[in-house]
Amino acid sequence: MSCATESHAYVIFGATGNLAMAKLLPALFQLHCLGRLAPDVRILGCGRTPFTQEAWRREVREHLPASDPGPLESFLQRLDYLTGRLEDAAFYQALDVWIGAGECANNVIFYLSVSPELYVPITVGLVEAGLLAERTGWRRMVIEKPFGHDLQSARDLQRELNLRLKEEQIYRIDHYVGKESVQNLLVLRFANMILEPLWNRHYIDQVQITHAETIGVDGRASYYDRHGGATRDMIQSHLLQVLALLAMEPPVSLVAESLRDEKVKVLHSIRPLDPPQLASHAVRAQYAGYQQEAGVAAGSHTETYAALKLYVDNWRWHDVPFYLRTGKRLKERRSMVAVRFREPPIQLFQGAGASAAHPNWLLIGIQPDDVVQMEISAKVPGQETRTRQISMDASVGNPGERKAEAYEALLMDVIQGDRSLFLRYDEVKAAWNVVDPFMHGWADDERPPLQYPVGSWGPKAADQIFGQADREWRQTLRCDDKPGGKC
Repeated sequence: MSCATESHAYVIFGATGNLAMAKLLPALFQLHCLGRLAPDVRILGCGRTPFTQEAWRREVREHLPASDPGPLESFLQRLDYLTGRLEDAAFYQALDVWIGAGECANNVIFYLSVSPELYVPITVGLVEAGLLAERTGWRRMVIEKPFGHDLQSARDLQRELNLRLKEEQIYRIDHYVGKESVQNLLVLRFANMILEPLWNRHYIDQVQITHAETIGVDGRASYYDRHGGATRDMIQSHLLQVLALLAMEPPVSLVAESLRDEKVKVLHSIRPLDPPQLASHAVRAQYAGYQQEAGVAAGSHTETYAALKLYVDNWRWHDVPFYLRTGKRLKERRSMVAVRFREPPIQLFQGAGASAAHPNWLLIGIQPDDVVQMEISAKVPGQETRTRQISMDASVGNPGERKAEAYEALLMDVIQGDRSLFLRYDEVKAAWNVVDPFMHGWADDERPPLQYPVGSWGPKAADQIFGQADREWRQTLRCDDKPGGKC
């Protein structure tokens, strides 16, 4: 294929895998439909499956949403496919020919939608073929989490990448940060003066960050059991990113480095865990039946549920607990942030005829509900002085507005060179510094993880990390209307 008219290419390694088919290609298709992809952007799928170009296009067509055939057919014309083994030099030589190195100025994005153990071999293959040299245009590489399985392996991966790539060429993608509801955290914090004076230890009692799933480890049990676990899979990456956005100081600007500088400061400020504190600051558990999943090792201690209590030891947040939890096979699919404010110093409305005080909450739904709610106390109509919680809530989107998928924004950012929503290496390192002590403590503990029933909210012992009777997990966005209803 001639590159005479081409200036941009997306090269997707692992193009036949679930991530590429379910997320990457549909996102690129939506960008095409919206007119965001320039006419010269071409997409090359790379994999072991021996597809021809036409067979590959038919395969992709089946995975794209039904739409006007015009945009679909024009998108398919962007697609090409290259079969080969990633360990063979001949594959990279063929890739060199496809790109047209040395013939014209091509900007190329290499998206590594493959197992993490292939990151370095692919990078080596690209280097040896001269495909990462920026002689005829820029070269960028996108890698998916996990970025290592602990601090040491993250360092090893970074060392290997540094030998062959400049840091500005590496785009560490965390799709969770690309969600509009997560990005909205910055707007809520820094575009609303009503919140800023209250956003500190003087007025906030606690912050909870929850990511609950109803699914198990279907289809990926072997990988999850060997390399995953709830802490590595969700907390080290997604939830710590949310914590950083909630706790960071105002950046100087929205320039990528300014944003990432402030997030790194937060991660560096998280209080180190002392081994004796493990039992009071963390809970791990498995859903009942996990060890019967195909691919799970006998006697596995891999956690499918994890809850951590963290403290950010800086001026703004000292001694305010941040509770992070995630789990599989839980009662509901829900991701949310729950901020509980401190109670008034004197309860004027307690006593005869008055109900118990209700705390104020700011609730931010991430998925499936993209909403912002504030719970405050108000008087119940009537002669008695009784209070109840009322909720002021709003959907972030308006009827008819399309909510972009996370990968749409992130894939476009790579083309534009905007790294603000991608992780810098010192962010990755700082996050591993936070969770490694918990992982090492559990590794040294011969006791099996706690068990919790499928369809529950996790183990009852997870409440123990609060350490106070008046604190508990916020389970839903809206409390029951009944007195004493659970939230």
